[in-house]
Amino acid sequence: MLPMASDDSSKKKKLKLKQKQKQKQREKQKKSLSDLKTLGEQLLTSRAYINNLPILLTFITPNSSQSPQYALESLLSLQSFFTPLLPQLPSSSTHSTNPDPEFIYRTWLRSKFDDFIHRLLDVALSSQSEDALREVVLDSIMEFVKVGNAGKFHSAIYHKLLHGIVHSALGVDDILLNLLATKYFNYIDVCYFTYISLEKQARNLEREEDKNGSQNPEDKIQSKSSMELSVHKMHNLLSRIPPLEASEEKLDREMWNGLGILVEKSSKKERIANSQESNDKVLSSRSMAKKMKLKFTKAWISFLGLPLPLDVYKEVLVTFHQAVIPFLSNPIMLCDFLTRSYDVGGVVSVMALSSLYVLMTQHRLEYPNFYDKLYALLEPSIFMAKHRAKFFQLLDSCLKSSLLPAYLAAAFCKKLSRLALFVPPSGALVIVALVHNLLQRHPSINCLVHREGGTDTTRETFEDKKGSLENAEDCDASRHVSDEKPGIDHFNAEESDPKDTNALRSSLWEIDTLRHHYCAPVSRFVWSLENDLAVRSRAAEIAVKDFSAGSYGTVFNNEIRRRVKQVPLAFYKATPTYLFSESDFPGWTFKLKDEGSAKRQRT
Repeated sequence: MLPMASDDSSKKKKLKLKQKQKQKQREKQKKSLSDLKTLGEQLLTSRAYINNLPILLTFITPNSSQSPQYALESLLSLQSFFTPLLPQLPSSSTHSTNPDPEFIYRTWLRSKFDDFIHRLLDVALSSQSEDALREVVLDSIMEFVKVGNAGKFHSAIYHKLLHGIVHSALGVDDILLNLLATKYFNYIDVCYFTYISLEKQARNLEREEDKNGSQNPEDKIQSKSSMELSVHKMHNLLSRIPPLEASEEKLDREMWNGLGILVEKSSKKERIANSQESNDKVLSSRSMAKKMKLKFTKAWISFLGLPLPLDVYKEVLVTFHQAVIPFLSNPIMLCDFLTRSYDVGGVVSVMALSSLYVLMTQHRLEYPNFYDKLYALLEPSIFMAKHRAKFFQLLDSCLKSSLLPAYLAAAFCKKLSRLALFVPPSGALVIVALVHNLLQRHPSINCLVHREGGTDTTRETFEDKKGSLENAEDCDASRHVSDEKPGIDHFNAEESDPKDTNALRSSLWEIDTLRHHYCAPVSRFVWSLENDLAVRSRAAEIAVKDFSAGSYGTVFNNEIRRRVKQVPLAFYKATPTYLFSESDFPGWTFKLKDEGSAKRQRT
């Protein structure tokens, strides 16, 4: 029994010691809160109170049990103390055996300043700190970034800040990222060094990804999740930076540091010979714009080399043609990334189409399999995709060239017509507009127009269309179709290569079926298409953008806004007992059950 008693007594002693320590901390806090201001004032007045510096540093901590007033009071005193001394302090990497007491004193101050910056970063990057305190800490860090390097932009401190943000556990929508973007990304020098820092971090993350290949499965999962979070935050920072000006002469954005961006440093001998004078040169507006474009390009190219999560991948591709490509120093550098994205298929290919189209039309990118991949994207699911409006407009633009081969134009025309049988009414309207434009731009495929034989008008129109064909082989293909048995369609909808689809041996019978579509706007639109084809002169093209963003809602709203002059009415002398009449289905009979069985069922 004695050992049990000793154990209880030891536990009681430990509890008493903890309680005493907590009481001491509370008494210290009560005394420190009233004395912190005095300690700061003493530190600012005389060197005799330099020992107050380490005491004030201890209060700058992200500890949630401590009131933020202590950290705030210490921060104000230390910032006022270090700001005028920074130009006199040696660099952090200086190692000298100089016995001068003044030099030793300044080296010690530099170490305390580095400790001060480290503590500020801990507070700013901690989720335990209050948001108001983190905002004040961020402003203090940026003030040291502004003048910390002998009056120049202190890129090392700023790099530590961005490195901590990217590699910390902070979320993508954390207040610190929003504050940094909204308050400081309007300054061009801050954006300049942001590009430099993010480029370095992207390269480091790429090396870490290569090293993680030999890890355990559990470690791989953790490293992958942390990598994805870092990539999300890097994309958030890159996308929040305001776009560059298109003109180099209009680069008039403000500088966070008054000296601007300094480059072309002098050699070591010159700096040693004349340590007081700097031979750095400030960039002019024109050269600064070129430098910004170069750093912008390097940052984005390094970022795109990372394993991007799918949601980030899609966000990048959506705005790539507007927010990135126009501001790159050499957009052709993106050809590998965009061609790989275009080869993925599905929604990713649709999103990559805009940027790839810009490179092909504006920067002379050659992509031989472009139309084959574009043909493969024509699936029923594309008519329900989120970015279908932009896709249909680009599809119409890609098929606008008069140099397009006849077999390719016919394959697209036939594939779209076949899709009209499966898509909703809004998709059918887009298809009719696209087919109309294809037939107007490429007279060589007018042999695909479906006509019912037996009327003089249709025969005459058919002969007129055949006379306008430019390719003799296409005419032969159309004659071959007319001589074959009716009801046979040689088009292979499952073929992925447009050359082997036999589209020129087919006809647009699918468009003809749309004349009897259950949706009135679709049937009216098809009738207008036939009227345009009947006119010998070339009709105007249809603006696809007017139909590309359509849906059931838009079709319904447009229909109820129409002013209808004649309304079909149904009048019955007697209440009908069946839905369809026998004349609608010749050879079929619709009879009710005999009355006797019906009566028995009712009883």
